[in-house]
Amino acid sequence: MLLEMSKVGSYPPVFRQLNSIVLPQPKSYSIEDTQDSVPVPMVDLQCLTLHKLDETCKNWGIFRLVNHGIPSTLLTKLQRHANMPFSLSFESKQALITNPMSYFWGTPALTSSGTALNGASSNLNWLEDFNVPQSQLPQLQSQDPLLHCFRLLLEEYGRHLSIIATTLFESMAKNLDRSKSMLKESTGFVRVYRYPPLLSIAGEAQGMIPHTDSSLLSIVNQDHVGGLEIFKDNK
Repeated sequence: MLLEMSKVGSYPPVFRQLNSIVLPQPKSYSIEDTQDSVPVPMVDLQCLTLHKLDETCKNWGIFRLVNHGIPSTLLTKLQRHANMPFSLSFESKQALITNPMSYFWGTPALTSSGTALNGASSNLNWLEDFNVPQSQLPQLQSQDPLLHCFRLLLEEYGRHLSIIATTLFESMAKNLDRSKSMLKESTGFVRVYRYPPLLSIAGEAQGMIPHTDSSLLSIVNQDHVGGLEIFKDNK
């Protein structure tokens, strides 16, 4: 079906290709759907062992984390509330978002402080993003109840992320004989993405182009939008 006009207005102008925008039939993904095709190792945060984490990081560089302690109710609320600001018109989102949160789309360049600089790119990421330094979340004050509630949920979520990142990094630091003080909350960012339901010429939805994260640790909470791919052993 064609994308409704009301939804079109919520996307950045670069994504508004009205003559070719088609919504594919939605498909939900779960852990069970992907376990056989991508046997990513699993790490239990409540039963963390240095040896297993060390081997997983060396051989894979990615793992599925279980027993992470983030309440499912919080994740559900966060996903629901994230849809609300994303559904606003593009112009409203630009006006609503204030420092320290930034809003970007496509394939921006990021400054050392995490600020996005949108520009032209031959390889365009089909995504929108709300980006905020984790340590500055309390500074995100707004009279808009929508953004206020969103910020409170992000703060709570960020606290869980800090615990997870600290626990993992302390174990990694022991394996590498490094100081755990190297990890600082001031260098962390919380990012929320939306992937517009656009189709490429080849007929496949696009998200991010192949890349390597520059961060030390990337904690990804994936919703029903599947398609995450990893590159390992030249495959």
